[in-house]
Amino acid sequence: MAFGSFSIFFSLALVFVIITCPTSHSIPFILLHGLNDQCSNEGVRDFTEYLTATSGAEGHCLEIGNGEMDSWFMPLEDQIQIICDKVKTMEQLRKGYNIVAMSQGNLVGRGVVEFCEGGPPVKNFISIAGPHAGVASIPQCGSAFFCLVVDEMIKSVVYTDAVQNLLAPATYLKLPNFENDTILIPKETSWFGFYPDGNFDVVLPPQQTKLYMEDWIGLRSLAESGRVKFIKVEGEHLRMSTSDIRRYVVPYLQHQPLKVLWWRPQKTQQRTSNLLQSN
Repeated sequence: MAFGSFSIFFSLALVFVIITCPTSHSIPFILLHGLNDQCSNEGVRDFTEYLTATSGAEGHCLEIGNGEMDSWFMPLEDQIQIICDKVKTMEQLRKGYNIVAMSQGNLVGRGVVEFCEGGPPVKNFISIAGPHAGVASIPQCGSAFFCLVVDEMIKSVVYTDAVQNLLAPATYLKLPNFENDTILIPKETSWFGFYPDGNFDVVLPPQQTKLYMEDWIGLRSLAESGRVKFIKVEGEHLRMSTSDIRRYVVPYLQHQPLKVLWWRPQKTQQRTSNLLQSN
């Protein structure tokens, strides 16, 4: 989702996946932006610079193609490969790096962790508002003409090969009976929670999903080893106060004990104008 002027949308879940041991100094990090955004946008640029200034870690926002358009129309597999190729060529990442991923960027980040063979080691995966279990609608698109066209496409042909190859969000879209919401639906997807099969009235917490119970991706193993913590914060999709950033993000860009944190907001709607709030 677009940051705006250091603005993003909020239905926020923050996940810190610490994959290897902490080091004695701040290591570099890469930032992966969300849908309909790009590294040159003021908000993304300012957020990257803020994390660098407060953590002491060198930060790099890595772009995929032309940013906004390719975040929509480039298949996620191709986006993952582009980032994989880039991190392999960055000398400053050779000894390891952290990933800060925003919204759809989380799926790219997870792909890098899982499939980027021969790349430098990922130390921490900091996942903010990621649609990890899928979503019930295209997230945060709004009511612009383009978004209306996309919605109509979704209703009729989202699972066809053509749309799956054309529209990046279609690869993680699930379709219960919700058509008007423009945020991550349900917000628990940030924690890998989702609706049980055939029932859209309740949302399963991650611990009750097959993905967790059968440990499909190692989430249960991380939890049972004490490296997962769920955190709720006030706010809308991707809107964070500076105090929350300093408390929950910055320490994991520095040398800290291993921990996995999941951060989700209490509120889940509305576009915001400022990401960094001075509180």
